[in-house]
Amino acid sequence: MDYRRLFLTLIFTISAFMLWEGWSQHKAAQKAANIQAAAQTAPAASVDLRKDKNADRNAVPARTANASAADVPAANAPTIRVTTDEYVATISLAGATITQLDLTKHKSWDQSGNVELFGKTHNYVAQSGLIGDGLPNHKTLWRQVSSGTEMKAGQNTLDVVFDTDGGKVSKTLTFKRGDYGIDVTYKLKGIAADKADAYFQLVRDDKAPAGDPNMVSVFTGPAFYTDAQKFNKINFADIADGSAKFEKSADNGWVAMIQHYFVTAFLPAAGTPREFYARQVEPGVFAAGVIVPMPASENGVSTLTVPLYAGPQEHSTLEKVAPGFDLVVDYGWLTVLAAPIFWVLEWLEKLTGNWGWAIVVLTILLKLIFFPLSAASYKSMARMRTVTPRLMALKERYGNDKQKLNQEMMDLYRKEKINPLGGCLPILVQIPVFIALYWVLLGAVEMRDAPWVGWIHDLTQPDPFYILPAIMMATMLFQVKLNPTPPDPIQAKIMWIMPIGFGVMFFFFPAGLVLYWTVNNILSIAQQWAINRKIEAAKHSHR
Repeated sequence: MDYRRLFLTLIFTISAFMLWEGWSQHKAAQKAANIQAAAQTAPAASVDLRKDKNADRNAVPARTANASAADVPAANAPTIRVTTDEYVATISLAGATITQLDLTKHKSWDQSGNVELFGKTHNYVAQSGLIGDGLPNHKTLWRQVSSGTEMKAGQNTLDVVFDTDGGKVSKTLTFKRGDYGIDVTYKLKGIAADKADAYFQLVRDDKAPAGDPNMVSVFTGPAFYTDAQKFNKINFADIADGSAKFEKSADNGWVAMIQHYFVTAFLPAAGTPREFYARQVEPGVFAAGVIVPMPASENGVSTLTVPLYAGPQEHSTLEKVAPGFDLVVDYGWLTVLAAPIFWVLEWLEKLTGNWGWAIVVLTILLKLIFFPLSAASYKSMARMRTVTPRLMALKERYGNDKQKLNQEMMDLYRKEKINPLGGCLPILVQIPVFIALYWVLLGAVEMRDAPWVGWIHDLTQPDPFYILPAIMMATMLFQVKLNPTPPDPIQAKIMWIMPIGFGVMFFFFPAGLVLYWTVNNILSIAQQWAINRKIEAAKHSHR
């Protein structure tokens, strides 16, 4: 009965977790679909940013709503191709906008090419422009004035410079070696800076990137951060229906667009006033951005630089980019447990040189930490195993009197110092660790494409040949053999069926998670087998 409760507790908890995630994903998709259907019957808005400067400076909602109106640059605009050690970028002269950005050090989920962050697969671009009479915006056709478009060996930075209005306005994109940051710089020459603002926005459709896990929802959408409200994720559907809530004005913070493993963000310097906005551009396409005033002119030139981060959600990198930027790594509601697990795994990976072996070592460490709890539980189960014949005899004697049977069984448990629920304790402790590790494997880009041994080429994906789940299933069946047989024959059969059903479910889990559970089972078997022998030997010695 104990082991049956153990398995039922585990299966129920994990199944409830997966069902809740699936329901949340379904409800969000349903809401977005309803809003999009309604939006298709309404005319799309189009606003000229250059005329918006006449609006009242204090009318923040009106200015931000207008400033975020954006159209994807025309497909027939001239483009240039920029190559660095980190990127292959396509820049459209319409707005000097980065319309395609491939990450050369990260392969796509199907290994067919590089990760396409901006590009044709999704309606996803990083736009910027100026707000003011006669000033260029993201639709304006710029002219390239620099010549270099490839970062040469030994070259640490690459400036791609554009200008317009006879050189009075210039825009520079600065790429840096070994860095996922791209500086976006505007310069105004001979133009009153107090009459100009710059806006920086990320425009993206609401479709999840290819390769997202099917069994759990992973957030895709905008996020804002300020010191006052901290990290705030915004659902596309909430932007569409006007219910999105975030801080509109601050002198700190950033705006980002998050997807599984990767993030883009505009990060204005701290201490600079800014206005945040988010709106629906057209059905299924959304913009999130920030407006920053041009600084006062020096020697007739006003210069503003806002960094754009476009790359993987690597912990060590994000912590250095901006305050709170590491929060874009989503560990779900168990962050308080998942974050330390990742830190330990990262340290172990540096020690072992392999994420898979790091998971094995972590499992051993966790087993050592919970060793006393497990030992007490396994002792209780071992004693239960030794009294199984007596339990069967009680069932034969009081089979028709359930109340008397339960009373006699509880008396026997007290006499033999057995906790009938003791077998559930190790599982109850492991459930939050299991879910937290699941989120680590789901959210840590460092483990993306990380191999272990032989056939396991990516610990974040299911075992392609189901070998690990089969081994895990075998260990679970062996654990059933080590545990006391329930007095009820039906329960006894269920005990053998449960590991098979549970093992099949693990066919679809990340290989790293199955590795953790398999190693944990093997260690549990060794511990339980040793305790069983010790208890049985002690029992025989007292006869």
